[in-house]
Amino acid sequence: MRRTVGLWWVVLTAVGIAVYAPLPYLTETLRQLARTEVGIAANYVDQPGWAQAALYVHICFGALALLISPTQFVVRLRTRFPGFHRVCGRVAIVSMIVAGVAGLVMAPANMAGPVGTVGFGTLAVLWTTFAVAAYRAIRRGDVATHRRWATRAFALTYAAVMLRTWPLVLVPLQVAFGVDEVTAFDRSYLANSFLSWVPNLLLVEIMLRRIPRRAAHAANRAVNQEVAASVSGSPGPSR
Repeated sequence: MRRTVGLWWVVLTAVGIAVYAPLPYLTETLRQLARTEVGIAANYVDQPGWAQAALYVHICFGALALLISPTQFVVRLRTRFPGFHRVCGRVAIVSMIVAGVAGLVMAPANMAGPVGTVGFGTLAVLWTTFAVAAYRAIRRGDVATHRRWATRAFALTYAAVMLRTWPLVLVPLQVAFGVDEVTAFDRSYLANSFLSWVPNLLLVEIMLRRIPRRAAHAANRAVNQEVAASVSGSPGPSR
């Protein structure tokens, strides 16, 4: 029960942020957003064109990856519509790689200074690396390994949600101890360069370690049989 609730929470928050977060950047200019202090627009409004372009690429492709990725974890979709799963998987992986590269380009211009450059830069490198590893694993037919790398990649994709969630906790907590809101936000953003993704990745690693290797290999064989059956048109293994 808790696992189902947790899954739905992740899905709904991922979809919500994927739809909501890019909208201001797609409907107004950076100058307009900076005047109303929306998101991180003020930090990029006077940046060079390449940094602004990287911002928009990161936002759009990151949102696409966040929107599509939850569908990859729905077992019924994977088994009943393998073609849909494959197409969505390709789009998600390409989106992660493009957004990750753009995030790496953006890292030196972030709001958190050198700490943010290291934090967000590391996130970008790992995000891209995990997505590539997931793609390479499925290309060689190793479904179990593909799922493990894809899960890690989604944990980093979900950083977009946690980046907006942690300030809801950290800012009021600091204000309660007498810190002004501007300083509290700056401090929370500094911490967020690591908090937005490190706990996600640690949690996923704990979950993956609990999955017995034998079960993973059994799932790998079963999925390979299903894929072979779908390609040949013959019935899959009996249930």
